[in-house]
Amino acid sequence: MALPPILVLGIFIGLPIGLAFFLSIGYTGGLNEVISIIGQDVRGRDGKLFTLQAYKDVIADPRFAGDLKTTLIVSFVATILVLIFSIGVGLLQRLRGGKLSSILTGLSLTPLFIPVVISSWALYTFYGSAGLYRTIFNSFGLDIPQITSTMLAVIIGSIWTSLPFAILMVTSGFQSVPNALIEAAQDAGASLITIIRTVMLPLALIPIIIVATFTSIGVLGSFTIPYFLGPNQPTMFGVEITNFFTAYNRPQQSVVMAFIVFAAASGIAISYIWANFRSAKESGRV
Repeated sequence: MALPPILVLGIFIGLPIGLAFFLSIGYTGGLNEVISIIGQDVRGRDGKLFTLQAYKDVIADPRFAGDLKTTLIVSFVATILVLIFSIGVGLLQRLRGGKLSSILTGLSLTPLFIPVVISSWALYTFYGSAGLYRTIFNSFGLDIPQITSTMLAVIIGSIWTSLPFAILMVTSGFQSVPNALIEAAQDAGASLITIIRTVMLPLALIPIIIVATFTSIGVLGSFTIPYFLGPNQPTMFGVEITNFFTAYNRPQQSVVMAFIVFAAASGIAISYIWANFRSAKESGRV
């Protein structure tokens, strides 16, 4: 019964990934022949078992260092801020409740129902040179530089699109903390900070790790937000891969960059696997 979906995944996902990997290490024949003929700067094996020359070309390209730095900074900062916001809203919802927490939760879930391309364009027009952001400040005689085409805009957009999932996961993690543990800590004289640090956060650690993993991987490979809101150079890998494939006609180098992103995402995914394994172990499934 599992064979049909496995075949679909193997043919439509596994086979293209395999062909792309072999192209990146110099296998330019077979199903890669046409793209190798059309593309520029394609590196073949030249009789060797494989070649890493395409990887060396990408790493030696002066744009690579800037793109790598931009991608890592945006991914790290956006992930940290998403965690801070989601943990703050989750703690407020769990420990205090009230209208404020309901309003914050509702506002944070709004992007869940808005397509990313619409959100990106809305942020572009809001923070652009003639957007509402600058118009308000200009009405008070303040000339504020536009945020669009900067890493700050990409970070804001990444936070905007990542918050709904983070809020849902972290809030559910905090809601699962038993009231008896919180009340016992209060009876023992623990302060609010101590309760959060020693009770709430450890018991919600797995959802927090899952949020950090999914957010960082999502931002790492994002395209729409950096395409609309980010600078032309340096830019994030999602946009640069597209530039190499289409504008520069260097498909082999674009595949190499894609595998570099894939390697980074695989490293991040280790924490997600560990979190799932720990959750299964605690529930007695392992």
